[in-house]
Amino acid sequence: MKKKKIDFESGGWSGSCHLSALGLMETFFQFYDPATAKNVLAEMMAHSRKAKVLRKKNPSEIFHFYLALRSLVRAGYRMQFKTQKRKFQVPVAQVPASDLMLGSLSEEEYRNPILVLQKTFRKFTIRDFDSFLSDITCFSLGTFQKGPEGDTVTPFLRLNKILDAAQFIVERAAMVSDDEK
Repeated sequence: MKKKKIDFESGGWSGSCHLSALGLMETFFQFYDPATAKNVLAEMMAHSRKAKVLRKKNPSEIFHFYLALRSLVRAGYRMQFKTQKRKFQVPVAQVPASDLMLGSLSEEEYRNPILVLQKTFRKFTIRDFDSFLSDITCFSLGTFQKGPEGDTVTPFLRLNKILDAAQFIVERAAMVSDDEK
């Protein structure tokens, strides 16, 4: 039985087609640092409810970010099935005392960021995130009187958690590869 391969659809924004979820996450964070990604996502959410166009001078930046986020969601979906989850976990003793370091994650999710992906994709599908991202992108780049219909807050919060979890996964994977050298 052949394994189904998920197309991360990263060729349009990263310049190459990635075969691994971790590699795509690393590429995403080379383009966007976590704080910038969260700020752009928040701007998109805010402007999707306004009758103003986000980044009038260069709307292609928003479209590029949209493509990158779609790929990141697909990579997160693929990453949740990784069997080598242990390499992304942090020992209990290393959990920071500051809530700022945890980001939007709980202590348990910080210890094992794969939990964020598993919880998210139990509740939402890739198609749900595609719909959410296309809605907020479309409405933030146009001058519409009404914003997107339906729940946009829950997918927005989940996407913020995915960004935090992906950042920790990339950092910990780099720490594991440094330890192996």
